[in-house]
Parts: sequence; structure tokens; C-alpha cells
Amino acid sequence: MPDGLAPWGHELFLGRERERRRGLAPENRAGRNIARSGFEPCLLALLRLSVGGDPGPGLTTGWFPRTLARTGHLVRAAELAYTISDERERGEELLALVRTAADEGDPYGAQALAESIPLRQLRDGALVALVPAWARAGERDLAAALAERIRYPHNRARAWAVLAQAVADGGDTHEALRLAARADDEARAFVFDGTGDVLVLLMEVAVAGGDRMRAAALADRVEDFTRSHDRTAWSRSRPLAAVLAHEALSGDLDRVDALLRPPTGTPVDAGDTLCGWALDAAAGHDGGPEGDFGEGDPRPLPPAPFLRAGELADVLDAVAETAAQDVALALADRAEALLESGAGRDHDTLLRAVTLLLARRGQAERALALADRIDADLRAGRHAEIVRELARSGDPDAAETLARTITGHRARARALIEVVRELARRGDPDRAEALARVINDRWAQDEALVAVVRERARRGEPVRAEALAHAIAHRAVRARALAALAELSEPSRARRLAAQAVFLDGWEAALPALARIVPRSTAVVVDQLMIRNGL
Repeated sequence: MPDGLAPWGHELFLGRERERRRGLAPENRAGRNIARSGFEPCLLALLRLSVGGDPGPGLTTGWFPRTLARTGHLVRAAELAYTISDERERGEELLALVRTAADEGDPYGAQALAESIPLRQLRDGALVALVPAWARAGERDLAAALAERIRYPHNRARAWAVLAQAVADGGDTHEALRLAARADDEARAFVFDGTGDVLVLLMEVAVAGGDRMRAAALADRVEDFTRSHDRTAWSRSRPLAAVLAHEALSGDLDRVDALLRPPTGTPVDAGDTLCGWALDAAAGHDGGPEGDFGEGDPRPLPPAPFLRAGELADVLDAVAETAAQDVALALADRAEALLESGAGRDHDTLLRAVTLLLARRGQAERALALADRIDADLRAGRHAEIVRELARSGDPDAAETLARTITGHRARARALIEVVRELARRGDPDRAEALARVINDRWAQDEALVAVVRERARRGEPVRAEALAHAIAHRAVRARALAALAELSEPSRARRLAAQAVFLDGWEAALPALARIVPRSTAVVVDQLMIRNGL
């Protein structure tokens, strides 16, 4: 593990390493007056100058073409995708662009792009993405016609299910239930790996339509599917977790309790046993026997509950924000009991989930006690996570107190960043800024101040926000702060601030803000990249 990864956490660690390499911002006022008038052509000219010759691997795939698609430049994004030589990789990128365009409300462009995908399986997937997009656009007949065109049966089931969900979201629950019945017919006709996901969608449609009996029956079918469909010692059923989370949010933990109850063994012939335990009952156990049992030792392997630790962790994550306090704590009790009895290969995943759930619910002492179970070199990082959840629970005072007690300076800085962010989010930028100044690590202090800049701008304090942004020491962090400030400023000021961000750290830092401020900016960057790379 790289030094510092555990206390900083993955996201902050990578950002810190990258941004510290970019160095400190100039001490003078270099760039402060660039594009002072906020004139759009000046900003675009600066963008062209900032584009280098090596775009990296993200030019034809990933976030860059998706940004083009989101900002109305789907054709340019497709042009980049068509430069990919591998047919499957090109088709997968086109499929991603279809999904992006459909989500952004451009079904016409998405449809044209979908029809151009040569690989039938990927084209099928693109049509599935288009079905709900047309329904949201008020073209239900066209959406249904697309669903009829889909070739592969597993895609047909999913298409009718997402169509039913889109119609339910639009308020027509009667029609949604009719379409859900069609999806159910397709799911019954062809069982596939994703059948559980389709059944969960249909359960949600049934709930929206007020058909609780059908919703309960679909939940039972998800459980039956999970039990019967190639469940191995390392498998993890997210559809089952989704069902359990849905029931938990309504206060029903009966299924959780039933699935956590270890199975009872049935005596079988000696040839079908392992240490006296029926093989079919022990086969799903995540762990192995402890100790060295002698040959013929009659003691059985401890039976494992059907619900895996990873699945219960998914349930905790799903309900952490919205479940009633008594339900959340009841789930935490069950998770701790499973940890005590042996949680198998996902033990650490469940331990983290229940620790953060308890912190999110203000149970700091219980959370800290669970954190003491992990290795000492990881503990400070977990304490920082507890601080974050405690702050989000509405108790920033307790979170700050706990953050100051963390002994590792990296984890303490991380924890204080989280408290500053939460104070700023709650509308207390003065206290947030004062606490940021306490952080000893200069990069971490800069990172915390970005949230304060954003909140001051949101509260209508643009001058103070800009002065604070320019007080940030690291070049890349200051550029991010200026870009965030630009998103919350009036157009002329926004373009000026975006130009300063580009001047400091190049076009990539400012592009997310620029895509909203000056939609043409993304296409300008593409043009320049393609010219410089001979595409």
C-alpha cells in the first residue's frame, strides 16, 4: 500500500499526489487580470493556446466525449469514438454516448447513433437505453415499438421493465402496471443472470402502483432466484440487497432475520457428510473450519446464514440516509451479530458499513469501538471516516472534537477537511474558514478552503470568495476553486474567473465549469486536440 493511502483515503490521496506535483501558484498577481472584460472570444483563444499535444487516454473514451455529448456536441463525440480501431471497444463507447445523450434529453440524436452500432448485442443495449428516453419525451408508442425490435430475450425483459418504470415515474401507474406485466412475461420466458435486477424494477413499479401484494410476490421471487441461480461461496446478490433495503425502509426486518438464521442440519448417509455435517448445508459457508479436527471428528462445521456479509453491507449503505433511527440501529445490531459469528470473506466490508452507519446515526462510541477491531495502521483513516459521518449526522461540534483527537497528522487533516466541508454546507462559512486555518498540512488547508469559497459565492459574497480563492497556495487547487466560483457567478465574471483557472492549470481544470458557462468551449478543445494529434 502506498505510504499515506490509508490515512488520506483513496480519493484525497490521489488528488493530493497529483496536485502537489503541479506545484504552488505564482506569488504575484500573474493571470489575475487575464480576460478582464469576460469577453467570450478571449476566453476561447486562451483555451486554444492551453491545449497541448498529448491528450492522454481520455480523448476518445471516458469523461471527455461524455462531456461533449452532455453539452450538445454529440456528433463531435461520435467522431472521436469512430477513431477507435477496435470494433468492440468502439461499439462500447458509442453505447455509452447513446446512454449519455438519452439521459440528457436528446433521444433523436441518441437514436441515430444507436442505429449506427454494428454489433447487434451492443445495438440492443443502446435500444434499451432509448426506450425510457422516448417514454419520458412523451412518445410511448415509439418506445414500445423499440422494445418490440429488441432481439435478445434478456434485453427485451429489461426494456419492458425500464419502460414500465419510466411510465410510472410519469404518473400513469395503471399503464405502468400493464407494461410491467409484459416485462414479467419476458422474464419468465427466459431466465438470465440479470433476472433479479429486472424483478427489482418490477417490484418498484408495483410499489408505485399501490399493488403491495404483487410487490411482495416479486420480492419473494428475487429471493427464490438468488437461492437457485448459481450462488457460490463468493457471490453477492445486489437484487436481494435491494429487496431487503426496500423492506427495511418500511420497517420490515422479517426477511433479514430469516436469511440471517443459520440453516438446521439434516442427518444424511455417511458418504454425504463432512465431519458429520451435510455437504449441501455447508457448501455455502464462506470460511473453513477452525482448528485441526482429527479424522472422523463428529463436530460439524458451523452453519452459515444465507445472507452474506457483503449483501448486508449493501443494505446498510442503502438505508443509511433514510431509514428510521430504530430501524437503522436494529440493522446495526444484526450486522454486529453476524460479525461476531463469522462473516466470511466480506467481513471487512460489513465492518466498515456498520461502523459508518453508527457514526451517521450519532453513535460515535459504538463506531469507535468497532474501529478498534481493525489493524492499527488503518485505524486513523477509519476514525477520519467516522468524523465525516458524525458531521453529516448534524453534530459538527462532536465531529470537530473527535477530529482534533486523531493522532496521525494525515488522518487528522482529512477529518478536519470533512468538518469544514460540512460547516460550509450548513451555511457557516466563517467558522468553516477559521477551522480550515487550523489544518497544518498546506495542501489539506487549501482543499478545505475550496468548500468555503463555494459557500461564500453561494451566499452572495463574490468579492470575499474570490479573494479567498486567490489565497489558496497550490496551483491546481486554486484553479479548482476559481472554476467552482465561476459556476456560481454571472456570465461576464464567470468567464473571467474561468480564464484565470485555465491560465493557472490548463483547460482540464476548468472544462466542467466551462461546459456550462460557454458551451462552445468543449468543441474548441476538441478541434485543437484533433488538429494537434492529426485526427
